[in-house]
Amino acid sequence: MDHSNNILNGIEIGLGAWQWGEKNVWGYGEHYHEKDIEEAFSISLERGVKLVDTAEIYGNGRSEKILGKLLNNQNTHPIIASKLFPYPWRFTQKSVIRAFEGSLERIGLPRIDLYQIHWPNPIVPMETQLSGLAQMVTAGKLGAIGVSNFNQCQMFRAVRILLKYNIPLAANQVEYNLLNRTIEKNGLLQRCTEMGIRIIAYSPIAMGLLSGKYNQENPPTGLRGIKYANQIVKIQPLIRLLTEIGHDHEGKTAAQVAINWCICKGTLPIPGAKNFNQAASNAESAGWRLSEQEVASLDAESDRL
Repeated sequence: MDHSNNILNGIEIGLGAWQWGEKNVWGYGEHYHEKDIEEAFSISLERGVKLVDTAEIYGNGRSEKILGKLLNNQNTHPIIASKLFPYPWRFTQKSVIRAFEGSLERIGLPRIDLYQIHWPNPIVPMETQLSGLAQMVTAGKLGAIGVSNFNQCQMFRAVRILLKYNIPLAANQVEYNLLNRTIEKNGLLQRCTEMGIRIIAYSPIAMGLLSGKYNQENPPTGLRGIKYANQIVKIQPLIRLLTEIGHDHEGKTAAQVAINWCICKGTLPIPGAKNFNQAASNAESAGWRLSEQEVASLDAESDRL
């Protein structure tokens, strides 16, 4: 299966749109608004970010709609990726195609570059989902197919199913950062590299935890505060190391170093951005490289955790 023309080849960094329109986790409409997102989007494109990743479930479709509105005002289009949520009642090819066409409609495009199955679902046959998406590729409405949160076994199944349609699996989108290196330890990252499947790394700064702005006195709020409550104190030595390494690279921030570490590992990080400053900072995480020694020292500090 030829992966040499994978649309994600050569892309260093993308922009994650989970926060766009998402009230419950990120507080959209309270701490930031559509104008902020518009500025984040514009500066990302200006600074060379070539991929925007959204999903039908983000903000119940609001993320896709906001993206569609923003694309209307742009001359240059980045690669657009979205995701199908595998609801248990979507067990026919028709329902998968309907979901895909719903994304097309919300984004307002005749074609989506990359569409991914958001999570594996033991109830819905993978064959049904992938054959529905394969039809969209044949119809010219879809450029490439990916999966998300799939382990090696599930991913191999997806590869085998798509082989029948002569369609390569383009990507597996998973959580990957210095606090979660599961894919590195269990061999998934290496297998993807060997097979030409791009790993799209979501949460490259662990939902903001690796930015260095949080500590015991100032923990993250909401669900993030609950998820990472026990780790705030433990990760401070890692934050210090990220900051020190950043100083040696013309004052890069801890977050930029953490994202660059993902790039150095061969993955395609998609940090989210709610405003101009976050997006501008994220974009500056690409276009340079940590040394092998710096990557090794970050690995060692991460292993201590």
